[in-house]
Amino acid sequence: MSEQKTIPTAPAPQVHGLRPVETAARLTGWALLLAGLGHVLRAVWEIRLWTAGEPASGPPDQGEGVHRPLNSLENSYHLVTFLVGVTMVICAVFFISWMWRVRDNSVALSRERPKYAGFWVYLGWVLPVANLWIPRGVIADAYRKSVPGRKLPAVVTAWWALWVFGMACGTGLIYRDSADKLIERAYTGVWPLLFSEAAMVAAAVTGFLMVRAVTAAQTERVASLTAQPRAEG
Repeated sequence: MSEQKTIPTAPAPQVHGLRPVETAARLTGWALLLAGLGHVLRAVWEIRLWTAGEPASGPPDQGEGVHRPLNSLENSYHLVTFLVGVTMVICAVFFISWMWRVRDNSVALSRERPKYAGFWVYLGWVLPVANLWIPRGVIADAYRKSVPGRKLPAVVTAWWALWVFGMACGTGLIYRDSADKLIERAYTGVWPLLFSEAAMVAAAVTGFLMVRAVTAAQTERVASLTAQPRAEG
């Protein structure tokens, strides 16, 4: 009777410089959804301001440094706006951390220099004009280097288009309004604000899907490179 022996196999190739990305992706996804929820909440308050109508005393910011006392609804809008800002900061911290990991992993997988230097992971969000394309470019470059030959998911472009639209028509790239100015805009013309909030919510949801798609593609590539086939005979 012959004995069955295990034939030793060569160890799987090791990819050096990889960073764990699954936990960062999960936290980033939840942070994006939390930020989207914040924009939903602020949209509700903007509708409440619009339906209530501007008080007879006029807008909160009456010009020349004069501000009238806020009513209870306006005070609560300030609080909601503050909470939205907090969720955006949390989202930014997790998102940038995820971007760093995905970018570093793409370099380890491809052994090629990234298209954008590391400082663009931060500055790409805040420099005028550059912030219209560089953050998306960093992610797209990391995806293409991680899975060469695979088409960039459409959700990457959809997420970025919604983000830029939401920032442009609301409070960001064009408007730098205080909460009091936003209250005034809600009283007199709420629709641009609501379009902005809707776009930001959609950007949060598509961003969640984008993070999952990019992370899944990268982890799949890593798994294919590090798998150890077993042969028995």
